[in-house]
This record gives sequence, structure tokens and C-alpha cells, in this order.
Amino acid sequence: MANTKIKLKKKELVARDTMAFHWEMPEGFEFKAGQLTHIKLINPSEIDEEGTKRALSLVYAPSENELVTTTRLRDTAFKRELKNLPEGSEVEFDGANGSFTLHKTESTPAVFIIGGIGITPIRSMIAEATNQKTDHDLTLLYSNKTPEDAPFLSDLEDLEKRNPNFKFVPVMTRADADEWSGERGHIDAELLKRHVSDIHKPIYYLSGPGDMVEAMQKMLVEAGVNEDNIRSEEFAGY
Repeated sequence: MANTKIKLKKKELVARDTMAFHWEMPEGFEFKAGQLTHIKLINPSEIDEEGTKRALSLVYAPSENELVTTTRLRDTAFKRELKNLPEGSEVEFDGANGSFTLHKTESTPAVFIIGGIGITPIRSMIAEATNQKTDHDLTLLYSNKTPEDAPFLSDLEDLEKRNPNFKFVPVMTRADADEWSGERGHIDAELLKRHVSDIHKPIYYLSGPGDMVEAMQKMLVEAGVNEDNIRSEEFAGY
């Protein structure tokens, strides 16, 4: 769809230094779970060298009928402007873009290896598969420093309760044993094999900071996973 203006309905903190923005849904707007859009600020008070537009994943599933984006609040002109945007303000957006979507063959499992804010397109995919009651076997390995740093942790726990085909494995890299009883440390081949019975069968989805995506791709290939079965999306820290 052509560029159109949408209004900010509300904003909320969903993790430490992480804010979700709920936008009005344009009439007739359609998208696939996992896609992104481009948000362009209108007449911002400051502009950085990257300009006034950024790509942001659509966090909610099409079946949830809400237009939501989420971002880490970094110290950049765009992030400062977005954080301080009053409710009711308008921005431009260009519809749905991208092909980072869940594969259609339900007999092929999906394994998501995700870091931090990279969860945004994945939450959409898992929610849509849950709401549509597909037969996809889904496993999510979700890495964050601490539970307070993990966006949509409670949403994902709820989706696991609702979807018998979804296994949720949150992994904390800096949480002490007394504050976190689940998986700790960094995701590696050993952890993967503990939670995925046959690592050669799934399609893998990697999303998060560029360094992590690169490291996870290398780990999978070294473990014997076919590179053709790995899909990735990197999140820049703008």
C-alpha cells in the first residue's frame, strides 16, 4: 500500500528500556505474521544521520487485529522522538514488507533462536499459529540478560499454555540461580540438542543483534544443520 498516516493510540513499557507502540489500524490493511513496516516521523524536532524512517516489525498477529511495533529505547534522535511522541500524533507508514514469515508445511518443525528485541516478528508468528490452530511443531529458544530485559515474556508463557505444539525455552545470560530457575548461559549446540530431538529436521529462524545471529548461524552449521534450512533477520541498534 502507498504511504499513509496513522495515529499513535497508546505506548507502554514491555521490558527494561523497551517500549511498545499501538497504532490505529488503517482500513483494509493486511499483513502476514513476521512482516515489518517502515515508520517515518513527521517534522521531528531532531534528526540523526540515519534520517526520519526506520524498519520495525509488526509484533501482533493478523488475527489479533492490532497494529503494534516495539523497540529498544536507545539514545538516538529517532528513538528519543519516538519515545516522546504524544498519543494521538501521526506518523507515516508504508504497509507490510518482508518475507521473514513462518513456512507453510506444517509437518516441518520450526525452531526459533532469538535474542532480545528480535522476538518482535517471532511473537507474531507464534501467536498466529496458535490462534489459527496450525499443526506446526514450534520451539522457541529466547535469550535475554535477565527476565526484566525480556519483552513479551508473559505473552509467550501464555501462548505455550494455549498451544500444545509450542515449547518455550527462555534463556537468561546474567541471571543468578536464586532469581532464575530456567536455562542460564548462552545458547549453544548442547542446549539446542536438549530441547530439539532431531536438529536436522526443523527450519530455523534466527533473529536479534547481528553478532548473535552470526554466532547462531555458525553454531548450527557446525552442528550439521543444512544452511538451506536457516532463515535470519538482524536487528540494528539504532
